Amino acid sequence: QVQLVESGGGSVQAGGSLRLSCAASRYTDSTYCMGWFRQAPGKEREGVASISYRFGITRYTDSVKGRFTISQDNAKNTLYLQMNSLKPEDTAMYYCAAGGGLCGLGPSHYNYWGQGTQVTVSS
Repeated sequence: QVQLVESGGGSVQAGGSLRLSCAASRYTDSTYCMGWFRQAPGKEREGVASISYRFGITRYTDSVKGRFTISQDNAKNTLYLQMNSLKPEDTAMYYCAAGGGLCGLGPSHYNYWGQGTQVTVSS
């Protein structure tokens, strides 16, 4: 089992920044891929960014390219999401996820999920 705990959410004005963190209890073959997802009320869960643990290859959904950066600190077993130039449409619950398959942006690729951290962006 892998436990994931997110932190760093909050309320900011449009144009502001936040950095989300996700502490993983351990890295194993089951955490080959790590990702950030978000879900707004009434909407489906959306993949935001992913990273492969071994090679550091990253993927982003189009709406956050150039604004968000996913990174990891392997020594600390921690995943990050730096979010800049935040927009009201970025408002959602953000989830950290881990999986051992393809490092895509589809939720079905991931087996372990954190409890989520709320991000609210006001205009």
